[in-house]
Amino acid sequence: MSTKTYKIVFCTPAIYSAGGVERVVSYKASYFVEQFGYDVTVIVTEGKGRECYFPLSDKVKVINFELGFEELWKASFIKKVFLYLTKQRQYKRLLKAELMRIRPDFTISMLRREINFLTDIHDGSKKIGELHVNRANYRNFEANEANGLKQLFAKLWMRSLVGKLKRLDQLVVLTDKSKASWPELSNVTVISDPIPMPIPLSVSDLHAKRVITIGRYAYQKGYDMLLQAWSKVEKQYPDWTLDIFGQGDQTEYRKLMTDLGIDTNRCHLNGPVEDVTKNYLDSSIFVLSSRFEGFGLVLVEAMACGLPVVSFDCPAGPDEIITDGNDGLLVSSGNIHDLAEKLMTLMADEKLRCHLARQARQNAQRYSMASIASQWKMLFDQLMMVS
Repeated sequence: MSTKTYKIVFCTPAIYSAGGVERVVSYKASYFVEQFGYDVTVIVTEGKGRECYFPLSDKVKVINFELGFEELWKASFIKKVFLYLTKQRQYKRLLKAELMRIRPDFTISMLRREINFLTDIHDGSKKIGELHVNRANYRNFEANEANGLKQLFAKLWMRSLVGKLKRLDQLVVLTDKSKASWPELSNVTVISDPIPMPIPLSVSDLHAKRVITIGRYAYQKGYDMLLQAWSKVEKQYPDWTLDIFGQGDQTEYRKLMTDLGIDTNRCHLNGPVEDVTKNYLDSSIFVLSSRFEGFGLVLVEAMACGLPVVSFDCPAGPDEIITDGNDGLLVSSGNIHDLAEKLMTLMADEKLRCHLARQARQNAQRYSMASIASQWKMLFDQLMMVS
């Protein structure tokens, strides 16, 4: 494998929040500069004056264009169109100038707003798209927002997107199923997300009667279904607790807890997790209730800490991470009754918990940063060989 060092630019909206993409970008960028000696710059458009939420090497350069696309979230439709077009023009001008100045070997886009013009910037860099969601949910609308007009827009948008993705030097997706969902493209490769933390030397002793999950308070994460399942579980296992950690508005979930009669002393809705590893190690079961995922990185994190996991078999990722009955338990996607049953099965069987935990720990090693980074290095070397 080549020992050549590269200049790399990551383009992502922000790194100030506690999101999965932000976490992976900060960890990967740090690893590239510290272990490979790469020259890495992260370009963002949001978060003026705010620090990176996750640890970031001092050697990683951060450039914030401070365009404030987030302003669009609360704008009226007419104002939203005007602001978007204006900010897009600014973004293209600023990004082009910066890439021409840096002259990176690779520009890696998280496939947000810059995908609309990235391949039109002729700075000499290879353009790589990194997709963290599955295709079906790339242009996703919450269930209560979907209507015919928006669905039509989503189809037209996807058709345009495919054309842009074809122009990339490489599209990196997280799972084999995600790759199969892009039959129009011949430039797709699979590189999973790495565990965005060192694999801990210690593991959970599985003594704490605590179930944990981590993610945003959003429709995608299925916390409404998890709470419905938990309302059944807590009646049978009153000495166990559930801790949900995440960013976002908890209002509807607190109301649902009240409606379901869930004991707030045993089910806790928390903000973003501060010490991820400690919270995994202080738990005995990890549960994933998502309606869909790009990959399901929290599953791998929990497994690396020696936790048995229970997950909906949602698209896409869990069934490529978990071997049902070997290193975790899979539940038919959206089946609330079975989710409750599988949780109670683990709660009742310490021997099963220990067996799954040992296998989970072992199988999580394939997602270590060293393993995933070597795949990225190989991709970089291969692309540089292509004229």
